[in-house]
Parts: sequence; structure tokens; C-alpha cells
Amino acid sequence: MRSEPVAAIDCGTNSTRLLISNGTDTLERRTTITALGEGLQRTGQLSPEAIERVAAALTEYKALIDHHQATQIRAVATSAARDASNAEDFFDRAEQILGVRPELLSGDAEARLSFDGATAELDPTKGPYLVVDIGGGSTEFAFGAARFESGISIDVGCVRLTEAYIESDPPLPEELVACLSITEVHLDDVVRLHPMMANATTMVGLAGTVTAAAAIEQGLQTYDRDAIHHFTLTKAAAEDVYRTVVTESLEDRVFNPGLESERAEVIVGGMCILVRIMRYFGFEECLVSESDILDGIVRTLIDGEHDEHAEAD
Repeated sequence: MRSEPVAAIDCGTNSTRLLISNGTDTLERRTTITALGEGLQRTGQLSPEAIERVAAALTEYKALIDHHQATQIRAVATSAARDASNAEDFFDRAEQILGVRPELLSGDAEARLSFDGATAELDPTKGPYLVVDIGGGSTEFAFGAARFESGISIDVGCVRLTEAYIESDPPLPEELVACLSITEVHLDDVVRLHPMMANATTMVGLAGTVTAAAAIEQGLQTYDRDAIHHFTLTKAAAEDVYRTVVTESLEDRVFNPGLESERAEVIVGGMCILVRIMRYFGFEECLVSESDILDGIVRTLIDGEHDEHAEAD
């Protein structure tokens, strides 16, 4: 492992995130809710306002990258950019700020990088693992024990479900049924295409919905990575968080300890996905991981190569 710091950036549908690491120490880890995919379901495009929100976050991140003298930057974009007809406009703006152009990752590449990041600290004998990354526009499933074996991305995410099915505040029962049902349809596809995923021993959950559920369950007043990373979220606890957030109005929901106010609007869609996955696969618990796609990207930079399957489309 070389000592020069490297930087990984993930431009997601709901958040923009940064990890600066030298392979041993985490120098910076930042998350900014930027809602890049806001309105995408309706218009098919990234709005100028959304692009500028991400640009503002990237400007802050570039200052941190320069401060730590990171020798390499690898930026990736995922579901929102995959779906948007004007993604190149966003890539142009990002490249202008960072000096590197974000890579448009395929769903398989996203799953692979998430698996590599999430399982690096885990004991392979406790596998096989099903790594589940619930994003804003898509959810990735990656399966394997000592190494990644298969992956798939489905077009179900907390922002996508919220914009497509949730119109009421608090949501109506039929809106929740729609979110749960469409998730189940996609899970049928996951198991049909990758039947081995139904045999996973341990579920590892990544990203904002899962970490928010862990924080809410623990009643964390302020973010505490040590309390969240590798926390065991039971199915009963996940169901309890689900019942809480789906029965509250947005005005009340924001007061849940552990829930960022910026995430409160999309947490219902995210929790629909999480509980449906746990019910579908019969998982009684989920190992929450704060190591994710960013850590996987850092590994590619530290190792000095990109996995051939992790290239952009």
C-alpha cells in the first residue's frame, strides 16, 4: 500500500460523497445531500439547479483534495447519470472543477466496487455475503464470499420510488403498497437471474437509507461512524423504523434522532426497499457497513489498476 493520498468521489442520485485515503488512514470522508436526480423521473434530464448543487459540493471537495495533496482522483456517476439524457452537461461541469471527467458506471461495475469496499474487513468464512447498496435511483446486489461472484442493479431507489409513487404526506397505504410491490417484482428478477443470491448467509447493507435506519434505531443525536459501522440492524428494528417513518408527516419525521433533515423526504421510499428485501430473502438481521463503493474505488487507485469489469459503460 503506497502512502500518497488518493481521492474517490461518488456522484449519486441523492448524495455526492468523497473519500480521501492513503490506503491505511482515512483523511476525509464527506457526504453532501445534493439531489442530483431531483425531477429526473418527470423530465428525463438533470436540472441546472441539481447540477449546480453537485458542482458546489465538488468545489468544496476539490479544495480538500488539494489540501491533502491527493495524487489521483477517480470520480464516478451512477443511476441518475445513467438515466439522464443530458448527463454530458453534468460531466462537463464536473470535469471543469475536478480536472478529471466522472466515469459513468454500469450497474454491474457499481455492485462490484461496492462489494470490494464493504467486504474488505469481513471474514470470508462468514459468507457468502449479499451486499445491498440502496441508492437514490437504483439498488445494487453483489454476491460472494472471499471474492465477488455476481452482481445486478435494479431500477429501484429511495428517490425513484418517492417521485413515482408517494404523493401524500404522510403516505397513503396504497402508496406504500405500490413501493413494496414494485420492489418485489424487481427482486423476483434478481433471484431469477442470480439464484445463488437467495443462498447468502449474511446481508450487508450500504448507503444512506441503511445507515439512517441504524442511526434512528440507536437514537443518535449526532452522526457517529463508529456506532453505525458494523452495527447489526435486526429485522424487527428495521420494521419498527419503517412503521415510524411511514406513519409520520414530513414535518414530524425530521425530528427523528439520527435522520438528516435532507433525507427525511426520501426515507420512506428507502425503508420500503430495505424491509421488502429483508422479508423477501428471510434475513433476520443486516450488517450495516460504512465501507462501500468509495472504499472499493480507493482500492483500485491504491492497487494502480481498474478492474476490467469496473469500467464505465
